[in-house]
Amino acid sequence: MKMMVEIGKRAKAAARQIAGASSSQKNALLEAIAASLEAASQEILQANREDLLVAEAAGLTPALLDRLALNPTRLRGVIADLRKVIDLPDPVGEIFDQTVLPNGLRVHKQRVPLGVLGVIYEARPNVTVDVAGLALKTGNAAILRGGSETIHSNRALVKAIRAGLLSSGLPEDAILFVDDPDRLRVYELLQLHQYVDMLIPRGGAALHAYCRENSRIPVITGGIGICHLFVDYSADLQAAVEVIYNAKVQRPSVCNALDTLLVHHQIARRFLPELVQRLGAAGVSFRADQAARDHLRDRQGQLPPAVTPAGDEDFDTEWLSLVLGVKTVEDLEEAIAHIAEHSTGHSDGILTGDPDHARQFVRSVDSAAVYVNASTRFTDGAQLGLGAEVAISTQRLHARGPMGLRELTTYKWVVQGDYQVRE
Repeated sequence: MKMMVEIGKRAKAAARQIAGASSSQKNALLEAIAASLEAASQEILQANREDLLVAEAAGLTPALLDRLALNPTRLRGVIADLRKVIDLPDPVGEIFDQTVLPNGLRVHKQRVPLGVLGVIYEARPNVTVDVAGLALKTGNAAILRGGSETIHSNRALVKAIRAGLLSSGLPEDAILFVDDPDRLRVYELLQLHQYVDMLIPRGGAALHAYCRENSRIPVITGGIGICHLFVDYSADLQAAVEVIYNAKVQRPSVCNALDTLLVHHQIARRFLPELVQRLGAAGVSFRADQAARDHLRDRQGQLPPAVTPAGDEDFDTEWLSLVLGVKTVEDLEEAIAHIAEHSTGHSDGILTGDPDHARQFVRSVDSAAVYVNASTRFTDGAQLGLGAEVAISTQRLHARGPMGLRELTTYKWVVQGDYQVRE
């Protein structure tokens, strides 16, 4: 605990300094970090290869191995996303809700950094750069605790990030890394309420539950997606197949990938066989309910090899792989009811040609991102114009959906007067 308290103190001191940096200073800092990451690319990729070898030997799933993997293209993409943050408006200092009270007081709210972020995450080394970039752009410090499976990658990434801080004349301790895989460090981080202002876990349901139950710091949870698409009878079925293909196949190991497909019964017989053929060719297997299986049987009563009966838990599973749950529903209302029961509130959508059905779906489905005629894969900070994201929140307080720059700020009231006193 002594080590973690010292990390907390260092982060708090750095947060006070970085909060005072100007937008131009912070942008120059991010460019310095991008250049430092480029210079250290070979070191970073070699460290990632070490992590992958250990992870493969430990038997990590293909989904986790994909999340863990960096290659030159992915690393260039991570650095490019960091540079996109440079071009985004700095929310710190923004003035809003201005008013003049009857007594002459001039009042407004002004955006300020949150302070120190504690971020606990698993498997994905790109999170290290995303969090650092967004935290620093908003004048926050961050304490990063990645999983043991990414220890070598994160060491190399944080080394490069801190080198960029040092070259910019800003405090290295604005980004601190808990370089100890012992899970006790997670518990100790959760106790640092004197130094850490907000905690963000990024990982599986067990990590989120552990943080909620043990943290003395406000926790933002999210990033667990059981994502749905409903194919309405009025949908353009050919276009719908391509949207579903993208949502399931483009990158199945991420939280915004499609998990459950709901199909209106009127179109199921002509739609499902084409869908299964298209996605099955890409290696997708299907867990289908009885009605969907009936629509998929051939004249001899046989199912396609990729189709098996849905089990009791299959519609409550985030697959993170090339598996898709399929259910036939009677109408829009049943689709909405299914989503309400099984969704994690991440990303859910409708494919429809009926504007009234689209409006009803958007009004009734209470998820962080609700889609009409688009893939769920767009729930991503970079895709939605945020440059990058620190997490995807499925909560209501204080942020929801991809958390970019504005979501890493709070505000203070500024009250200006002419020596008024309260009567």
